[in-house]
Amino acid sequence: MSGEQASTRVDIWIWSVRLTRTRSIASDACRGGHVRVNGVRVKPAHVVRAGDEIRLRHEGRERIVVVSRIITKRVGAPVAAECYVDKSPPPPPREEAVMVAVRARGAGRPTKRERRSIDRLLGRSVAEGPDRRPRSE
Repeated sequence: MSGEQASTRVDIWIWSVRLTRTRSIASDACRGGHVRVNGVRVKPAHVVRAGDEIRLRHEGRERIVVVSRIITKRVGAPVAAECYVDKSPPPPPREEAVMVAVRARGAGRPTKRERRSIDRLLGRSVAEGPDRRPRSE
């Protein structure tokens, strides 16, 4: 492949092997301390070589990959998968994902009934809330 070199920047490599959707997301992850190479936090310009272990925290999941091939141009998913060995833990099952209460934008404040159902969903006692005192019954 014409894009191969002995080393490349970590943000370019992460984007090239499709661990992030855009290169700017990869750079921001590096600047934010979400990328580690061989256990050390790195900047976007850090040089990556074959055999390096890269840990990337992205979209609520930690990806652990070992670089097996260096590329500098974004490639298709089947080719990208050959460029690293994935040692990431499996993603959590859908059932374990935390349910989030969602309200329609512009729907206003929740009614008393809706607030109580939100409290039940979040596991709070209906009598107690974030800014409510317990009811004296």
